Amino acid sequence: MFYNVREGKIKIENVSFDYIQFGTGKKTLIMIQGLNTNGIKGAGLSLAYMYRMFAKEYTVYLFDRRDDVHDGITVKDLALDIAAAMDELGLKMADVFGVSQGGMIAQYLAIERPDLVNKLVLAVTLSRNNDTVEMVVKNWIRLTEQGDFKTLVLDMADKMYSEDYIKRYRLFMPLLTMVQKPKNVERFLILAKACLTCEVYDLLEKIQCPVFVIGGAKDKVVTGKASEEIAEKLGCEIYLYEKLGHAAYEEAVDFNSRVLEFLKKK
Repeated sequence: MFYNVREGKIKIENVSFDYIQFGTGKKTLIMIQGLNTNGIKGAGLSLAYMYRMFAKEYTVYLFDRRDDVHDGITVKDLALDIAAAMDELGLKMADVFGVSQGGMIAQYLAIERPDLVNKLVLAVTLSRNNDTVEMVVKNWIRLTEQGDFKTLVLDMADKMYSEDYIKRYRLFMPLLTMVQKPKNVERFLILAKACLTCEVYDLLEKIQCPVFVIGGAKDKVVTGKASEEIAEKLGCEIYLYEKLGHAAYEEAVDFNSRVLEFLKKK
């Protein structure tokens, strides 16, 4: 099968969630995606292709959020779900790569369960709220509650992608508003609210593993400064794309190679 892709579901007591596994490597990589309007179910092939660079070195696991998210759930709760999934699958001392909300979750995972994390990549994320993320996410919540999904999707694209990218693909924007409309509105609202629960900055010194911070200087969602303050607090390696924003992980052709280079360092 293409990149040995498997899609499955983990059930732990009364909690269940979808996951994707791919790759043939002996090492383990946990990838934690950011907030999106749809889940990962059915996206195994596309995600394996997007992250195919890791498939030789690693067996990669992508865990979705739990099926039964509830109002008031936090990114720390979601981190504990990842830990439970890793325990269930017997995964220890994995490299962890978190993007956006996934980076928030990854920080809590490294703090709460250091036995599970060998190296940590924090991409386009933050360790504490700021005015920008509060304004942006609360606007997405408002648009969702109003049922204005077209404006929601367009605003998400505007906040995430560079001006050049949007100009290049402007003809596809009407299609994007249809494809990216939330399938489960209540779920999206709950997970969007969870984005505003990350307050881990004062606990960062508890992260003992090597860390690489990577982001976009023009990030309109969490800000480039948020990446800088994580790296400054940890004294770790950082790379910022000066001309890119929150979707640097999609736009930068060398993004995954930079991540892999860090992970392969002795």
